[in-house]
Amino acid sequence: MFEGFEVIPAVDVQEGAVVQLVGGERGSETAYGDPVEAAERWVAAGARTLHLVDLDGAFEGERENARAIERIVEAVDVPVQLGGGIRTATDARSLLDSGVERVILGTAAVENPDLVDEISETHPERVLVSLDASDGEVVVAGWTESTGLNPAEAAVEYAERGAGGILFTDVDVEGRLEGVEAERVRRITEAVSIPVVASGGVGTIDDIRTLRGAGADAVVVGSALYEGRFTLADARAALDE
Repeated sequence: MFEGFEVIPAVDVQEGAVVQLVGGERGSETAYGDPVEAAERWVAAGARTLHLVDLDGAFEGERENARAIERIVEAVDVPVQLGGGIRTATDARSLLDSGVERVILGTAAVENPDLVDEISETHPERVLVSLDASDGEVVVAGWTESTGLNPAEAAVEYAERGAGGILFTDVDVEGRLEGVEAERVRRITEAVSIPVVASGGVGTIDDIRTLRGAGADAVVVGSALYEGRFTLADARAALDE
């Protein structure tokens, strides 16, 4: 999935604009302009992968920003992973066949785990299961509903079902720029042998180093990049040291 450890810029889209939420809460967003311009800027800065989320889709269950996402896929020449509002195997396969490298399944995978098997049969290793956690439990529906699932135990199940990787988002620190909780990530990376992408809390390059040390294969970074805490080039250079 990844040739080496990657820093992946987030392009989260809400009502047609790039935004970053704090703790996943609607109304907490800061807007950062046009999604295509943001995507092209990150690719020009050296991104090898882009992380796209249709936030309206995540909350409402329908892909409200489908056209904006399509424009990004058409505009960039790097792999993109897409989540938010993907609910059926038909939807996932259509996206994978149209240029999306990986689909991210969160709510749909929790509600129907067989969906991971179904998509993986025709598109092996191209499902990234999103396990977003708050207070130690997986949360769904745009991080608004607790499931009672243990993230590490759930990761093992999805790995067995053919998931190509796990996206672990620590909702408790997401968007706050106040640091990461490495042990929460380590529990996931030690539980499975498939790639783990960490997300949430990154405010410094040291936070990225910490997540790599916890076993993550990649880290998604949003607010820290948009707020200029560091550049993508700086992060990549520091990791190469």
